[in-house]
Amino acid sequence: MKEQPKYRTVIFYKDYFRKFFAKQRDKVQNKIVWTLTLIEEVQSIPETYLKHIESTTGLFEIRVQQGSDIFRIFCFFDEGNLVVLMNGFQKKTQKTPAKEIEKALRVKYEYENEK
Repeated sequence: MKEQPKYRTVIFYKDYFRKFFAKQRDKVQNKIVWTLTLIEEVQSIPETYLKHIESTTGLFEIRVQQGSDIFRIFCFFDEGNLVVLMNGFQKKTQKTPAKEIEKALRVKYEYENEK
């Protein structure tokens, strides 16, 4: 079987994402892995799976739905095609909570200062 070309590379920053991922059920973990593979291998990612967060500079959310459960994983791009994953959470309201966005922006700032 021929391997798909990669348009992006997904990396984890510190253990923010790993801690979130480890807490999820198997079905959710499988859907997250499927979504991350899609982000790496599809040239033009549908907004259903990756969306810029309004009124932020370069902050995105990866959107994962498993059954009626909705999850968001914050990320940003570094050097064009490197996708840096940060914290994730289970979404229970229509709007992304401001405290989750603030946390993601702090982590992004931390990453940029350590580079």
